[in-house]
Amino acid sequence: MAKIRHITITTQNPGEVADFYREVFDMQEIRRHPENISLTDGYINLNIRRCKTEKDTDVGPNGPNFSGIHHIGFQVEDLEQTCGKLEQARAKKLSQEGMESKIAGGGRGFSNDMKWAGPDGQVIDISRTGWRKSS
Repeated sequence: MAKIRHITITTQNPGEVADFYREVFDMQEIRRHPENISLTDGYINLNIRRCKTEKDTDVGPNGPNFSGIHHIGFQVEDLEQTCGKLEQARAKKLSQEGMESKIAGGGRGFSNDMKWAGPDGQVIDISRTGWRKSS
């Protein structure tokens, strides 16, 4: 069974939004970059990132500069099998060309993940290895 591991919110103000969730819900900050801040409750990560633009392959169904829930990340046991299921379900692959080779090399922080769009265009992030839980 796949497990939800993160939810990503996009916003024009990542720092302000992350501080809100950290302060109100006592979430622990595990990583902070100018464009992306990660919080955790110990089970699921909440990523707060700057809004996507028209240049991003995973801009999502709400278009560029959308503020709100952007995508859900699932950790899966078998990436290839899940990709096959997504293809059979007519999901659209959003991962950038060449991402698989970057993933295989483990470089630049990739965690063997891929992005797809579901039937309503909702972005879905799948990973075999999951995402970092701490910095």
